Amino acid sequence: MDEISVAMIAAREAGAILKDRLDRIHSIEFKGERDLVTEADRLSEKCIRRIIMSKYPQDAILSEETATREEIGTFAGQRGRLWIVDPLDGTTNFAHGLRLFAVSIALMVDGDLVVGVVLDPSSGEVVSSEAGHGAYLGERRIRVSGTARLEDGLLATGFPYNLSRTRDNNLDHFVNLSFRCQAVRRLGSASLALTYVALGRLDGYWELGLSPWDVAAGSLIVTEAGGSVSDFRGGIFNPFGRQVVATNGLIHEEVLGALAEGRSGKALARFQPGPFFDQS
Repeated sequence: MDEISVAMIAAREAGAILKDRLDRIHSIEFKGERDLVTEADRLSEKCIRRIIMSKYPQDAILSEETATREEIGTFAGQRGRLWIVDPLDGTTNFAHGLRLFAVSIALMVDGDLVVGVVLDPSSGEVVSSEAGHGAYLGERRIRVSGTARLEDGLLATGFPYNLSRTRDNNLDHFVNLSFRCQAVRRLGSASLALTYVALGRLDGYWELGLSPWDVAAGSLIVTEAGGSVSDFRGGIFNPFGRQVVATNGLIHEEVLGALAEGRSGKALARFQPGPFFDQS
């Protein structure tokens, strides 16, 4: 059995656990001010670890529910085989019964992402990719959208849990890009947003303050679906880099340009209220 098969089995079994517990959560805890964790997160992680370690006992696993800050720093840039796991991406949605959450599993070998699997337990959709072999929804190969102009694009983004206490809270970029594109959505799950870019349902996605388990699998899927993934400056994407810009490629430079001037008063000054708001 190869790595992508193991990842898909683990994602499906973990997804079944989440789906079973969606409407009967017994405990909700807080890791931070508004950062939730449920018993379902931990059961999903235990399931994924068991399946991966049964096949690859020598591999390392970096997972959201057990990772420490020191571990994240240790794994960044480390060679070898590393599984990067988010057992429940979208815990706040899950805790409220909102069916926008996912299981995300990636494999990195010597610093390169080689396998990515994202499962949506609510719909049953499984999106997967192997480096150099394309991206798939089930057995069907997928590709990013053909939207060529940012003004026609549907984008997604996200915000930090402690919004009011975070200096780089993304609100400046949200305002700027909201005026430039068709619309901006907030899904509450980075891995789902990335797979939606790969599927052509979204034309782009950006966010900052992220962790590697949020973006590792989804970023590979976007790339293998023909899209572009970078940091905010257009540099090489690093899942440990805390920020991501993922697009269909055609609007990538426009999104990067908008992000570059997101904090500029001049950038927003161009967008004045129309006649409807004129109180004179």
